[in-house]
Amino acid sequence: MSIPVIALVGPTASGKSSLAVALAERLTGAGRPTQIVNGDSMVVYRGMDIGTAKPSAAERARVPHHLVDVLDVTDGSSVALIRELARECFTTLRRQGVVPLLVGGSALYSRAILDELDIPPTDPAVRARHERALAELGPQALHERLAALDPTAAAAIEPGNGRRLVRALEVVELTGSFTATMPTGRYDPAVAPVLQIGLALERDELDRRIAERVDRMWRDGLVEEVRGLTDLRKGPTASRALGYRQVLEFLDGRIDEEEARRRTIVGTRRFARKQLMWYRRDERIHWVDALSPDLLDTVLSLVGETMSSC
Repeated sequence: MSIPVIALVGPTASGKSSLAVALAERLTGAGRPTQIVNGDSMVVYRGMDIGTAKPSAAERARVPHHLVDVLDVTDGSSVALIRELARECFTTLRRQGVVPLLVGGSALYSRAILDELDIPPTDPAVRARHERALAELGPQALHERLAALDPTAAAAIEPGNGRRLVRALEVVELTGSFTATMPTGRYDPAVAPVLQIGLALERDELDRRIAERVDRMWRDGLVEEVRGLTDLRKGPTASRALGYRQVLEFLDGRIDEEEARRRTIVGTRRFARKQLMWYRRDERIHWVDALSPDLLDTVLSLVGETMSSC
């Protein structure tokens, strides 16, 4: 019998993490050992606990979690890295007879992990050189440089998007051209079979949950957590995380604390809407009501149907 990858997807604050723990426990108790594989690009960082809504120590004690606390905040990360690490987890768990339960991450990350996707190569030294140029010269200069090397790529990237410009220049230097590829909409045979389950919430409820989550992060000590991450500013990826970036702006005196909290809420809501836009395009996702009193049983039924057909 093939062991499927179960993927819980949906916008941030929809309840994926708590559902994942309950689902894994029920499946394990029914004789189908299940462990959680994190797909979130920021939960991988040690010390970034409050602002990432990282699964608690108690939750991780109840169910094994993989790809949590595996990088230092000074380490760079990428879609390609998370994809590689997640797939390695899938292979290892399946060999042990364990069902991998993928949880969290943006639509780009989850689809990159699950789908056929050609990801251009990366080189830390090359990227670091272009990042230094971005810091010294600004995004407009990099956009002009990219336009001279690959006009098509430059036309597809906004002049102010420094992060994408750095990546494009890196890829052009390594391969000769920049080709932005997207997931194909077909599960990679190396990963299949796959069952994707999406948690659906009305927009007003999602907005309320996001505001409540951010307020809770502030109460739990997000600002002090960021103060304690003395190397966070050196992190090319971690320092851009929602919440952390805004707190850094507050600590640098560029905005006040209330504005940092407000920007975190606004940014998280915008991110959630973008997630939903991409998820809604994927007809393979089985959507369930996140507020249903029968949520766990509904999800277990979907999982049971998939397992019986594998």
